[in-house]
Amino acid sequence: MPTISRLLSGLALFLAIASAPARAAEPCPFISAKELAGAMPAFKWSLISNQDGRGCIYQAGRGDTMMLSVFRNPDKDRARELYATFVKTLGERMPLSAVSGVGDEGQRGTSAAGAERQEASVVALAGDYILQMTVYPIGRRADDALLAPLTEAARIAIASVSKSSERFGTCEWLTAADADGFLDASTLTVQRTGAGSCMMFDREANTMTVAVIATSRDTAVGMMKRAGPCKHVAIPDLGSEAFGEHSCTKGNGNAVNIYVWKNGRQASILFAPVKPHPESGSVERLKAVAARVYGKL
Repeated sequence: MPTISRLLSGLALFLAIASAPARAAEPCPFISAKELAGAMPAFKWSLISNQDGRGCIYQAGRGDTMMLSVFRNPDKDRARELYATFVKTLGERMPLSAVSGVGDEGQRGTSAAGAERQEASVVALAGDYILQMTVYPIGRRADDALLAPLTEAARIAIASVSKSSERFGTCEWLTAADADGFLDASTLTVQRTGAGSCMMFDREANTMTVAVIATSRDTAVGMMKRAGPCKHVAIPDLGSEAFGEHSCTKGNGNAVNIYVWKNGRQASILFAPVKPHPESGSVERLKAVAARVYGKL
């Protein structure tokens, strides 16, 4: 559905901003190393990143990459809408077939032989949750010999999707009051999306996110000086490391992002409307939200 499609765009932007350094020391909560080895014995997967309970990223010796992602939804209806969008998007890249025994329902497929990027993927719906597992092989086809063990791994992982750290209605960084003037309060959803990260969105999929990561002051200062497709503005009243990005020529040109740093942590406060909005590209109003986040660092 259009609303969910727009939300997916916001989620993709959010996840790109919120990605923290690899946390391979923490095991993946959805499938153990032993279970993964049993399901896919031909691969020697190494966990390189646990995405704070939202998924896991693996690599194999030859350079293959596997992405395991879990999406929690406010209710089963919203989950089904999102699942339908996932299937539609995946179906545009590869032929799909139904798969049984993986959640309530699932689809899987592999990219065509001539595809520029080879891909094998399984997407499944289970109550409020959606699981997607994708392998990007290097130097060989994504075929049934890869898809079959990947499906077995998905069958195991989907039994543990409730271990996702995503939670609705609570957030240590954002409150419903922060949405005033930015999001529709009558359709507002507040969601904790992992350690140090939260988001709010409305029915139109206008989105506000906060992502907090540990980083050095030098790194934060370096980000202020980086060249890119967005205009920069210093925000000295939130610290000498604080700055805003707006009016980007790539990505969502209506979005505005503020970065603040304190006590070894940097917070990104993003407002991303899906279409032109009274606060499009405006740093001033978002500064009030950023100031509250800054005070919690």
